[in-house]
Amino acid sequence: MTKTNPGNFFEDFEIGATLIHPVPRTITEGDQSLYLALTGDRYPLHCSAEYARSLGYERETVNDLLVFHVVFGKTVGDISLNAVANLGYAGLRFLAPVYPGDTLRSVSEIVGKKENSNGKSGVVWVHTRGLNQRGEPVLEFFRWVMVRKRSGPTGERSVPTMPREVAAEELVVPPQLSLERWEPWPAGGGALFDDYVVGERIDHVDGMTIEESEHAMATRLYQNTAKVHFDAHVMQRSRFGRRLMYGGHVISVARALSFNGLPNALGMLAWNAGAHANPTFAGDTLYAWSEVLDAVALREDLGALRLRLVAVKNLDPSKEPVPLRAQQDDGRERYHPAVVLDLDYWVSMPRARG
Repeated sequence: MTKTNPGNFFEDFEIGATLIHPVPRTITEGDQSLYLALTGDRYPLHCSAEYARSLGYERETVNDLLVFHVVFGKTVGDISLNAVANLGYAGLRFLAPVYPGDTLRSVSEIVGKKENSNGKSGVVWVHTRGLNQRGEPVLEFFRWVMVRKRSGPTGERSVPTMPREVAAEELVVPPQLSLERWEPWPAGGGALFDDYVVGERIDHVDGMTIEESEHAMATRLYQNTAKVHFDAHVMQRSRFGRRLMYGGHVISVARALSFNGLPNALGMLAWNAGAHANPTFAGDTLYAWSEVLDAVALREDLGALRLRLVAVKNLDPSKEPVPLRAQQDDGRERYHPAVVLDLDYWVSMPRARG
């Protein structure tokens, strides 16, 4: 009997299998504070209990991305412990608010597999749900990950159809959200839903340098045990020669940077798609911009903006142009080497009072 968990390899996954992931995690106020310290997040819904109560919530809510990271982190030991890379996300929806004191767990279903032509790895597609202590879903998403193989060819090729987007009518607005007492000053004022125009670009101006200790501590906070983020000895033999920063932490930092330009955003509603375009390492400085892709009125007092959040490393896009894509030496067009994140998501925002 094997006492330790070596993680699953490509051959170990079976389409249709359900994985119930350990370990349940109770989110505390300390987790919230540490998340703020590691990301610089300033959105008041997650910082101020009084502000949150004024909007109908029980108290301050756990940051949407901290919820995602905890739910995601639970899946790593079963799904991506032997990952080469996490490739993308689709159909992610936030379904209910999470408060400090709530306990989260994760359940995944294997929905697809495809062996890579190199014979050394394959792609696995999963559908994951995050549940609270009452068994209520708080989050769901699809992701696909490249996983190492243990042995020779399998010939498996079952590629599932991923949702191309989360339609506006599929967005879940927390029923308790009330804007009758909403005020702009806690976020510092700024633009509201109706002030944003489809097609406009917002440069978020600020940059943040991520240190080695910070990205490692963040990944431990999420209990993400992927070797590529922790084991410097193993990663010396990789093509990068060093540890990779967890791509989800890049999302958190980029989202925190987006406060400067989107201060009145209330919360993430869904992700349509996401890609970690290039690796990020300790010492890199991240900058971000957002593009407004769509704007949908959800209620008389609330709207949803569809945004494309792009993060780049070591180039300030407000001072020098950084194309999203660039032609490479082989003549193919790919993401510019400085682009590390391309995230298409929906966010809720108050509308101006008539």
